[in-house]
Amino acid sequence: MDAPLITAAPPAPAAREDDRIILVDDLKMAYGERVIAEDISFSVGRGEVFVIMGGSGSGKSTLLRHLIGLQQPAAGRVRYVDAQGEQDFWAADEDERTLIKRRFGVLFQSGALWSSLTLAENVALPLEEFTGLAPAEIAEVVNFKLALVGLAGFGDYYPSEISGGMKKRAGLARAMALDPDILFFDEPSAGLDPLSSQRLDELILQLRDSLGASIVMVTHELASIFAVADQAIFLDADSKRLAAWGPPRELLEGGPEQVRRFLARGNG
Repeated sequence: MDAPLITAAPPAPAAREDDRIILVDDLKMAYGERVIAEDISFSVGRGEVFVIMGGSGSGKSTLLRHLIGLQQPAAGRVRYVDAQGEQDFWAADEDERTLIKRRFGVLFQSGALWSSLTLAENVALPLEEFTGLAPAEIAEVVNFKLALVGLAGFGDYYPSEISGGMKKRAGLARAMALDPDILFFDEPSAGLDPLSSQRLDELILQLRDSLGASIVMVTHELASIFAVADQAIFLDADSKRLAAWGPPRELLEGGPEQVRRFLARGNG
């Protein structure tokens, strides 16, 4: 018989308090009267790759929307920490939230590239919008970002002219345009073949190590979870709670039954 679903996750051995960059407290996610998940609490350490995992309908992408400012929680707090201290994102005014979001880079599931713009023009957009750099300086930054993701020489290509994996990498280059200290990825491997997915995982780790950015990633891909995650949380659709928090391999060996099933699927 399966072990009963737990209603709250035990605290994981999290980063030291002064090393945390995101703190989520008692978050409740809902669409009107329909509760998606509640009592969600966790923290993300600096320089950490943090994975949000769970089954269909568990609220993974909804949680990401709460973190990046696209959807306000029904209750609870999302706090961001910098050298000046911490800020409660949803308690801040619009100008303060805009400044906090300047610290973010977001890679959406589809890549979300403008089809009418070249890759270079896509990457240049946030630089043109939010900096006072001259066109020549923007071009230099764009070329550097494209080179970082392995797309040197592809700046004049349009999204329709490149593969799915290249679109993801171009989206990643745009997410990094403003040198964010937190990167958010929504199912980055979705639609990619296994080899392209593996290369993207390797690129994510290289960027984390070279840029020192913290990465929060939604994914259900087991290979990616075990390859990149330092810490992970599991959102359980049945209990509508956070069912587990910790390093994926530790959760595979000693996590709740539903989490071990999720992480062991395909392995018998």
